[in-house]
Amino acid sequence: MLKTELCELLGIEYPIIQGGMAWIATGELAAAVSNAGGLGVIGAGHAPAEVVRSEIKKAKELTNKPYGVNVMLLSPHVEEVIEVVYEEEVPVITTGAGSPGKYIDKLKEVGTKIIPVVPSVALAKRIARLEVDAIIAEGTESGGHVGNLTTMALVPQIVDAIDLPVIAAGGIADGRGLSAVLALGAIGVQVGTRFVCAEECTVHPNYKEAIIKAKDRDAVVTARSTGHPVRNLKNKLTRQMDKLESNGASKEKLEELGVGRLQHAAEEGDVKEGSVMAGQIAGMVEQEQPAADIIQEFIQQAEGVLKENIELIGE
Repeated sequence: MLKTELCELLGIEYPIIQGGMAWIATGELAAAVSNAGGLGVIGAGHAPAEVVRSEIKKAKELTNKPYGVNVMLLSPHVEEVIEVVYEEEVPVITTGAGSPGKYIDKLKEVGTKIIPVVPSVALAKRIARLEVDAIIAEGTESGGHVGNLTTMALVPQIVDAIDLPVIAAGGIADGRGLSAVLALGAIGVQVGTRFVCAEECTVHPNYKEAIIKAKDRDAVVTARSTGHPVRNLKNKLTRQMDKLESNGASKEKLEELGVGRLQHAAEEGDVKEGSVMAGQIAGMVEQEQPAADIIQEFIQQAEGVLKENIELIGE
């Protein structure tokens, strides 16, 4: 059975973390992934604290396994969300869009593991000076807000630069990706887009269908000029974004156009003018499956790849 340091660190069976996708990663999905042996993660996004608490309680009702919450540090509700995470004694948090430094001592009081997501070596080095438990190195292939470096280039550089365990994210859809990043020095993977199409994911069916229908070049990046580029499946919204940007629209105008669009897509099913955040692996997702089947496919394929390579070396 494929086990790594990540399994021991988080008390999970398989080295797979589900991405904490805002408006998508609910308590139902997180619990399903945790019950299947991975680490399910609730996406807090910009949701108010009581909404996050509700999803945490839902996850607790559905699983007795470790689970996590992704905390967006730029959320206007971040202070209240951290308080909820503390009160509910959430086992693990992943963080994005900043440094969790000011919250670490408080969360460590209740044993919460803290794993920031970073897109660069420089940020990884800064975050590694804090008392965090691991780092997620996220390549530009991922969905949502992205950096510039690919997973293949980013992961080994961060592994070499810091003394913390590194988890790889971005462009990982199956066991081949898992085995590849283990070879790069990572101890596991974070997977987002494929879990959107888990049966237990409560996102609107139109969103799942858009991913399943996506081709290899359909996940595009918009709003680079704002400094906060986003990867979505191309649609009317992305074309509007591209047109505005090419005409020199201000950062404020571009960001205004994007406000609320993810919720429109995820909850209301507007995949034409909503923001359908998905990674470049969308073209590899072919069907809706139970979360447990997704995880088992990952592990069985990774074990097969690793075993085959070991046998080749033996020859």
